[in-house]
Amino acid sequence: MTKITRILTMVVTCLAVGYLSGMVTRSAIVTWYPTLVKPSFNPPNWVFAPVWSMLFIMMGVAAGLVWNRLEFEKEIVKKALIFFAIQLALNALWSYLFFGLQNPMLAGLEIIVLWLMIYETYIQFSKINRIAGYLFIPYLAWVSFAAVLNGSIWWLNR
Repeated sequence: MTKITRILTMVVTCLAVGYLSGMVTRSAIVTWYPTLVKPSFNPPNWVFAPVWSMLFIMMGVAAGLVWNRLEFEKEIVKKALIFFAIQLALNALWSYLFFGLQNPMLAGLEIIVLWLMIYETYIQFSKINRIAGYLFIPYLAWVSFAAVLNGSIWWLNR
């Protein structure tokens, strides 16, 4: 498999996970979410889709760059891709907990674990490919913001 094929495979995988997560989100965005009290810094709904799309693309590129090093650094690449898969699954789980179950408290606890897994993935990716690590920084920043937003929504609606 070529470098480009690996990158494209990972980008499509990440976008597919994002799309499936979005399916859980869609109905709650028009029914439950508007009923919540939100903090003043809550972005408008239209911001989330393009931001997440860009983040999923960046995640996919990063994972593809790391995967491309498998032949040269087998054990560390496998470890990094396991962390990547776990954080991607936790990313999808957050949408289910927050929007599907409509449980901001549980989602808030889960986003802490998600953030830690993203950070560990960033550390592992940085050891293998500096650019792959850099591509995770906006994701870490956005999930940091999302954690504060999640916590604020829980606090305002408890």
